[in-house]
Amino acid sequence: MKYENVLSARFISRPNRFVAVVELDGEEVVCHVKNTGRCRELLTPGARVYLQKVDSSNRKTAYDLIAVHKGERLINMDAAAPNAVFGEWARAGHLLPRPDVVKGEVIHGDSRLDFYLQSGERRAFVEVKGVTLEENGRVRFPDAPTQRGVKHLGELEACVREGFEAYAVFVVQMEGAVDFAPNWQTHPAFGHALRQAAANGVQVLALDCCVTPDSLEIRQRVPVCLDLPEG
Repeated sequence: MKYENVLSARFISRPNRFVAVVELDGEEVVCHVKNTGRCRELLTPGARVYLQKVDSSNRKTAYDLIAVHKGERLINMDAAAPNAVFGEWARAGHLLPRPDVVKGEVIHGDSRLDFYLQSGERRAFVEVKGVTLEENGRVRFPDAPTQRGVKHLGELEACVREGFEAYAVFVVQMEGAVDFAPNWQTHPAFGHALRQAAANGVQVLALDCCVTPDSLEIRQRVPVCLDLPEG
């Protein structure tokens, strides 16, 4: 996926989860943060960030914050991007070969899942999660407790019981991830739910991305570790 009208700025502060104050061309401006997660390890004072200038006629801010440098690593933090790049990847036949159907935002049971795919006789439901939490190349999800995420895993298990393929796909919004694991410290219940889902036939994939200030593209699979932490 590509972004238009991307500008470089410096992060100053985040008054609330929806907006940030940045320095752009020597002036302080307010921008929309396209990620309501905590992102505390990313949005640090002085960090270089990238903004997309958007039509502001119907909104309070003229910019969206879409990416940030964490040291030398560039991390996309647009919460809408993982679904967009997964859709591109899936339509290119990287999940199911030559898919006949790739449909987003589908209702199954009492949940809305991100994708339904069909390729010949194969039918699959997919839930996509974006990953921005990283330490020494090791990436983790979630960065805050997510009961909604636990519910989605249960729904994917139900899909397997009904004869569908089911995938929990973690799109790592950076390049060069060493491995992916649940964030046991922050939300152990999600880790246990993911382990259970995998044991019951849900396929767990982690995919890292090529990231530039104005683009994001899925690159390759990342090893997934679902082992229980020691202690």
